Amino acid sequence: MKKRKIIIIGAAGRDFHNFNTVYRDNADCDVVAFTAAQIPDIAGRKYPASLAGSLYPDGIPIYEETDLERLIKELDADECVFSYSDLPYAAVMGMSAKVNAAGADFTLPGHKQTMIKSSKPVVAVGAIRTGCGKSQTSRRIADALAAKGLKVIAIRHPMPYGDLDAQKVQRFAELEDLEKYNCTIEEMEEYEPHIQRGNVIYAGVDYEAIIHAAENDPKGCDVILWDGGNNDFPFYKPDLMVTVVDPHRPGHELSYYPGEVTLRIADVVVINKIDSADFDKIQKVRQNIERVNPHAKIVDAASTITVDNPKAIRGKRVLVVEDGPTLTHGEMKLGAGIVAARRYGAAQIIDPRQYAVGKLAETFLIYPEIGALLPAMGYGAQQIKDLSATIEKVDCDSVVIATPIDLARIIKINKPTARVDYNLQEIGSPAIDDVLDEFIRKISG
Repeated sequence: MKKRKIIIIGAAGRDFHNFNTVYRDNADCDVVAFTAAQIPDIAGRKYPASLAGSLYPDGIPIYEETDLERLIKELDADECVFSYSDLPYAAVMGMSAKVNAAGADFTLPGHKQTMIKSSKPVVAVGAIRTGCGKSQTSRRIADALAAKGLKVIAIRHPMPYGDLDAQKVQRFAELEDLEKYNCTIEEMEEYEPHIQRGNVIYAGVDYEAIIHAAENDPKGCDVILWDGGNNDFPFYKPDLMVTVVDPHRPGHELSYYPGEVTLRIADVVVINKIDSADFDKIQKVRQNIERVNPHAKIVDAASTITVDNPKAIRGKRVLVVEDGPTLTHGEMKLGAGIVAARRYGAAQIIDPRQYAVGKLAETFLIYPEIGALLPAMGYGAQQIKDLSATIEKVDCDSVVIATPIDLARIIKINKPTARVDYNLQEIGSPAIDDVLDEFIRKISG
């Protein structure tokens, strides 16, 4: 029987997981290529033989997604497997049209064949879009479980943009581990807050190997916390699924892939940012939740903001630096930094676009809708250098840093700074503790 030729369309994350769980040991299929998008400089390499398994002794090449239609024809591909997230439905179906027109089938794998079962109870946190507040929700849940005497091991959605061999299984328990694994700014933004709380967090490429390592972590493990990424559904089968929605983007919960999947499979839905969103938008989101998942518990929450140096904002001309993926993939026009700048009385928010250099200038060309904010892009050394150079060039009095890490620890900033911190605070009932108490009773039998 002729092997079915497969191309996996991805962005260095879900694509590798889909391969590992569905195709790696499948002798009926031949994965002839990956394509890469969204993240700079991840194409032009290979998924290595050490990870690809015995059926792929030469590894699997990774091409630019722009080559997809040509690859389908040249490689005589039968099927293209779509394997990345946070896209509007029109973009997903536009991709399907290209694939079908080139002669291949278009597939969206579901969670039945891609979720791995853990031997430990799993709490999974996802979101309907990038930038909803999923990470602060994960931190709130980790803190609450720890306060109840449970040892929590977090596992983060993958961000393997470097040496894939070296990133098979990564364990982060100390800040020095960030340097050990040559983490990007995006990775540090996700790992560092867990480390600072004394939590262990895993990530990497092979999530079956990762879950086995986490279950047997030297510090002990009572509960696995899946800290999801973008708007993807979990890699592990959850015993409790928590999905975060954003009333600043009403309707996106029903119009982005696979965000609607995370909403429909949720046991608990957190409506975040109700302290800064319009009432009618909150109600629209609430109605959409009740329409597609009427059995989910709804937790109302605020994203509380604190600033370490308000004097650097009040009456000043400020540059606001925000979390990169929230502005790019997430398409947000404002974040915690803008909210803080307005709340603490900035005289002016300076537009950084005319000052942007190198890869930061390219980012603004790719994502022109970002506006008068500077995304903390740092997928590689050059981007980090360009970020530093751009901040240095901007004509401003001070810099408002609204990234989950202390950016001044990573790059030199030659101006006064104000760091913005944001945390989840439930309003009313049920609260996170109520949800977790019920979860603990369930897993305790």
